[in-house]
Amino acid sequence: MLRFLTGAGSATLLLLAGFFIWKGVASRAESPVPAAPAQTASAAADVPVTPGQPPAADARTREQRRFDRADRDNDGRVTVEEMTWQRRRNYQRLDANNDGQLSFEEWAAATLRKFAEADSNRDRALNRAEFATTAPRQRQTASARNARCDCNERRASSGGARTAAR
Repeated sequence: MLRFLTGAGSATLLLLAGFFIWKGVASRAESPVPAAPAQTASAAADVPVTPGQPPAADARTREQRRFDRADRDNDGRVTVEEMTWQRRRNYQRLDANNDGQLSFEEWAAATLRKFAEADSNRDRALNRAEFATTAPRQRQTASARNARCDCNERRASSGGARTAAR
């Protein structure tokens, strides 16, 4: 028991000594933030006295911006034609023969074209391998592209040893 008390007392004294040494060094240390340099007359003309202001945000609300996008002729009113303009344009793009009516083939043209491209043996049916080619391509954000970095190839191009981590 005496050994335990002696060890605890020694550890306490060691901690106290470390604390006081640390406080002594910290009080003698210089300020972590240096003082601003004195400005001369020529430097004062180049540097503004007040810090720069951040750019002002757009004062329009989200609904106002949506209205402005819908108001195609900027007359302050949204007509039925302006409201349905995008849908009409998409419909006209799908109406291949310009008869004002969409057939199933016109409506599904992209899907039918994708099916025909995937059907490599032309049997009008897709097996698993053919169907896999119809998967939509996923958009990649910049961070996703950077996340797929192959660090082994970077090491090899920089002269480091390449490891077979695959």
